[in-house]
Amino acid sequence: MTRVAILISGGGSNMVRLVQDMTGDHPARPVLVASNDPEAGGLKRAADLGVATAAVDHRDFPRDREGFEAALLEPLLAARPDIICLAGFMRILTPGFVQRFAGRMINIHPSLLPKYPGLHTHARAIAAGDAQAGCTVHLVTPELDAGPLLGQARVPILPGDDADALAARVLVQEHRLYPAVLRRFAAGDRTPVMFPR
Repeated sequence: MTRVAILISGGGSNMVRLVQDMTGDHPARPVLVASNDPEAGGLKRAADLGVATAAVDHRDFPRDREGFEAALLEPLLAARPDIICLAGFMRILTPGFVQRFAGRMINIHPSLLPKYPGLHTHARAIAAGDAQAGCTVHLVTPELDAGPLLGQARVPILPGDDADALAARVLVQEHRLYPAVLRRFAAGDRTPVMFPR
């Protein structure tokens, strides 16, 4: 069985969808949910779902990303994950950390990459006058939000949309897309998942 660790920073809604999907004939099972914030609401949600949790507070490592990552590696390596899913993990990982898990770490990002890497993606899409927005699951590489695409879901940008309204509709698609991609990825299939089909 493929072992999956999930990294979160907040409420963990995508994490919950991933964990709920990893049952039955799914080729993977969750072995750890870890966060950079001990107060992250997703940690309790994961524990309530029966998944082991860990927290390493990044604030204990001011200006020391390598020290934070070394501490994060301890519970991660103990869980022996085959795949790491970033699900709202709001820390930029060093190239050394990323390369340690090369080809095994995936992320969901709230834009149609390569458009709008980084933050404030919905506001940027609206300001640009785009007709569509969406989300992307991709392999994590040292360059931010630039790894090979594993799936995308598109939603229309509607007249009168603000960033919050658009974000809410994109999140619905994130909850569909990420589990579909992980299921395929864990089975060894890297063919991109595209919604709508």
